[in-house]
Amino acid sequence: MAPSLAKAVRLSGGIDLKAIMARALHMGDELHNRPAAGTLLFESIMMPFLLDVADKKDISKVARYLSENEIFFLCLSMAACKTMTQAAANIEYSTLVTVMARNGTDFGIKVSGLGNKWFTGPAGIIDAVYFPGYGKEDGNPDIGDSAITETAGVGGFALANSPAILSLIGGTSEDALRYTKQMRQITMGLNDSFTIPILNFQGTATGIDLRKVVRTGILPIIDTAVAHRKAGIGYIGAGLVNPPMGAFHQALYGFGQKYDLLKDD
Repeated sequence: MAPSLAKAVRLSGGIDLKAIMARALHMGDELHNRPAAGTLLFESIMMPFLLDVADKKDISKVARYLSENEIFFLCLSMAACKTMTQAAANIEYSTLVTVMARNGTDFGIKVSGLGNKWFTGPAGIIDAVYFPGYGKEDGNPDIGDSAITETAGVGGFALANSPAILSLIGGTSEDALRYTKQMRQITMGLNDSFTIPILNFQGTATGIDLRKVVRTGILPIIDTAVAHRKAGIGYIGAGLVNPPMGAFHQALYGFGQKYDLLKDD
């Protein structure tokens, strides 16, 4: 699939992923656990170019793959979100969180004004709804790079926009609305591109502020999948998880050290 898509993307002159993401939010995606609309939009945009660069057999395989893998667009939304947050990295004195990631053991964050340094804490256990035959004892601690979506203001920060996701992760529409509004207390502003129809098209809370997390005690909400503890089994459920507060405390202390803001006892 990759060679065919690569040729099609080059022929197109480039695909505006941010525009697809904005449209997908208006179609019920939150762009982390539910990127179904994004996948459909991407496929519809790419198909005319695929017809020009690939043979019938390859086009059939690509179309079948995309139609059977509605989560495909997560790969692209993650990359787009990484590009957005990377643009805000390495700004002196900035307390903007530019990375959240986890490896099944540790959860780490990076902060714009602190360069490439990681601040870590233990990866959490996801409060999840499991597929039949699996339970909490089968789940791995929080793992993956997909929390970059929340870092950029979608995913868990757009839960109110995606009521369909609640059947996968659990909870109620009221919970989703509460989480979406709560994230405004720890961010720098509302996104002017990613908007939520049910909130009168107000933007998603975007730009996690290290200081606000520590001051309020409110942690980012991450809408994520559960991987099985054993390799090869894969995805066994989905739910919500928070980063460890210790990572934010470490980062704030590191900020104080770097910018000489700490007072001597």
